[in-house]
Amino acid sequence: MQGQLNVPVSFASCSIGLPRHTLHQKIEAIRQSGFTGIELSFPDLVSFANRHLGREIGEDDYASLTEAGKAVRKLCDGHKLKIMVLQPFSNFEGWPEGSKEREEAFARARGWIEIMSAVGTDMLQVGSSDSPDITASIERLAADLGELADLLAPRRFRLAFENWCWATHAPAWKDVWTIVRQANRPNIGLCLDTFQTAGGEWGDPTTKSGRIETAGLTEAELSTSYQISLQELYRTVPADKIYFLQISDAYHKTGLRPRGRWSHDYRPLPYDGGYLPIVPFAEAVLATGFRGWFSMEVFDGQFEKKYGDDLVKYAKKAMDAHKRLLGEVDEKRVLAGIE
Repeated sequence: MQGQLNVPVSFASCSIGLPRHTLHQKIEAIRQSGFTGIELSFPDLVSFANRHLGREIGEDDYASLTEAGKAVRKLCDGHKLKIMVLQPFSNFEGWPEGSKEREEAFARARGWIEIMSAVGTDMLQVGSSDSPDITASIERLAADLGELADLLAPRRFRLAFENWCWATHAPAWKDVWTIVRQANRPNIGLCLDTFQTAGGEWGDPTTKSGRIETAGLTEAELSTSYQISLQELYRTVPADKIYFLQISDAYHKTGLRPRGRWSHDYRPLPYDGGYLPIVPFAEAVLATGFRGWFSMEVFDGQFEKKYGDDLVKYAKKAMDAHKRLLGEVDEKRVLAGIE
């Protein structure tokens, strides 16, 4: 779609192919299909480092990962792909002061910052922690993220905080937005995600209907609640505090454990078997004035059955889905607000 709703589009490296596919193969397919950016997934970097350096590289071997990262940067530059974020940085915030876990989290952060410099990205994606052992204090969670932002700031790096809908204390977009505001740093913003919000506020993999059914909630009441949440998003979140939007859908799979498993294996491309109301969420994000990166981040356990080894076919399907999604967005509603 051309015009005011035209946005740059990227593909998460973790979302295409199978363990046997190399990062180089993924990059070639992504670029051939018209994407201009990638989310670099840390496991893909480790896998690339093993192959590039000819030995097993530990996840905390930051010197080797930084060396390999320079080669990844060169590879992406050669394919005219921007590494727009390093992800997913998880279970960082909320550990007790003086704990081994907190010490390890900050050591990991310092290592990842070196990798960011090597690969040439200015953004770190942080997912809201799902550890049961972290504090519930919003002030403490925000303070940790503020401290991480301060580590990033000297290199002009940014922190994109994402709600994971199975997180311990910040499963909704409103939760992470509260924490971001509390942290109050110019280099902290949001990573929003169609699955994390539609799957958290509307969908439920444990019910027969595939939607939330708590306390006798009707489908109409649920849709109204979801719409109110989207209206609040576009009214309260400034466009410059949205760093990027991840796109995926979800299969209707009754009986799954609540949402972590659903997220891991049952998130297809839009229009590829899912059922969540993701277009209204995209409309709400665009209604803020945001015109930044849309990024395909999917986890489809049926990938091999549906696409085999054809990474280009899959990447082209993803680009077609992106164009269709923007085509289905009501531009008038976006420009006027989504009332």
